[in-house]
Amino acid sequence: MKFIDLSIPLINPEELIFDPERTELHIDYNDHKKGAEQMGAIFNLIPEKHLPLGTGWATERITLSTHNGTHMDSPWHFASIQDKEIGQRKAMTIDEIPLEWCIAPLIVLDCTDYEDGYVLLPEDIDKKLNEINYSLKEKDILCVHTNASNYYGTNEFVHHGIGVGKKATLHIIRQGVHIVGTDSWSWDAPFSITAQKWEQSQDPSIIWEGHFAGIELGYFQMEKLTNLEKVPPVGATIYCFPIKIARASAGWVRAVATIPE
Repeated sequence: MKFIDLSIPLINPEELIFDPERTELHIDYNDHKKGAEQMGAIFNLIPEKHLPLGTGWATERITLSTHNGTHMDSPWHFASIQDKEIGQRKAMTIDEIPLEWCIAPLIVLDCTDYEDGYVLLPEDIDKKLNEINYSLKEKDILCVHTNASNYYGTNEFVHHGIGVGKKATLHIIRQGVHIVGTDSWSWDAPFSITAQKWEQSQDPSIIWEGHFAGIELGYFQMEKLTNLEKVPPVGATIYCFPIKIARASAGWVRAVATIPE
């Protein structure tokens, strides 16, 4: 079985950039020398005399948002309620996701032929599924591969990729899909492009429309995936358990795909 890592690293923006300015994470690294100082203080010992190699533990302290890195949004991120279409209830938080949803067949739609900022419609979803001769099944996990992947780790990343519109998102969820994903910064079109459209149209329905679809039908959504181009359209399995953060809107995911060899 072949394993494909679908997750970007949590990394300081001086190395790779995945988020807009003022939303980046920060990692402080404490090396083995610093660890030796800490262990010396705790145990009242002399590191050079009492510790192997004269050094101690290495540790890190991270300041970040639940939406940094490859992560999964819960319906609580979209609104305080979900499922208006079938029976309104409180929106689920990330710690409430059924674990059985997190291992499933992975369906990948290659959407790199759409220009940046395009918003997928239901007919686009059907067209892409017809191209791979596949019909969605309950609990499939559907991911879209976009041109944002070409800008991995650069300050251009957030300005590229497509969006999945409200109608298209609901079209997917109505077919029994609970989790979707994208390799761009957001399930919606890049904010910089949507802002330009908003300035021209003043149509509020275009603002965060794919996310707001979760008010009508709750669903979970992975963002900032990677390596989707290395996965076949059909035939892979994805493993995507989010970190269990109490009452949170999102959780980090080490998403991995397996492909039979």
